[in-house]
Amino acid sequence: MNFLAHIFLSGNNDLIKIGNFMADGIRGNDYLEYPEEIQKGIILHRAIDTFTDAHSIWRQSKHRLHERYGHYSGVIIDILYDHFLAKNWNTYSNENLEDYVNRFYQSLKDNYEILSPKTKKLMPYMIESNWLVCYASIAGIERILFQMDYRTKHRAHMHNAVQELQEFYTEFEEEFTLFFEDLIEMVEDFNTKH
Repeated sequence: MNFLAHIFLSGNNDLIKIGNFMADGIRGNDYLEYPEEIQKGIILHRAIDTFTDAHSIWRQSKHRLHERYGHYSGVIIDILYDHFLAKNWNTYSNENLEDYVNRFYQSLKDNYEILSPKTKKLMPYMIESNWLVCYASIAGIERILFQMDYRTKHRAHMHNAVQELQEFYTEFEEEFTLFFEDLIEMVEDFNTKH
């Protein structure tokens, strides 16, 4: 899953949200250098990624893109799934998406001193372009994929995946919905054990 899903699945604790959000840039046991609630977010992030990578529905979505995008297909599906979360936000949350996202951006600013260096570097671009709200539109997803593509020196041409998004929109949305139900259940189970 991508940023929005990781943040959403963290519940209401700002530090767990931040840990989950910045976990990709934290290797091995380096997470132990952070406050306990940040650590919980990082561990939750890793559990979500492990569950996602092994899930048959997510793999089915990924397989649809694999021939054209190779190992970048998983990255693309994570972003596309965030699109469906943002688009259908009111199904999962009682709070308006823009308000939710703005509160998260503010918590990043309020906790700046404990952010990882990678997160500190990423944050201004993310807030300025409002990535998390951009996920809700196809144009926004195309922009995000283009930025991702730029970071890979256009090796994968990820921005072209908007074509597949539009062609298989119904299939991707149905797969996301089924998968996300399972993921929410997994996170609830995870939280009762940790």
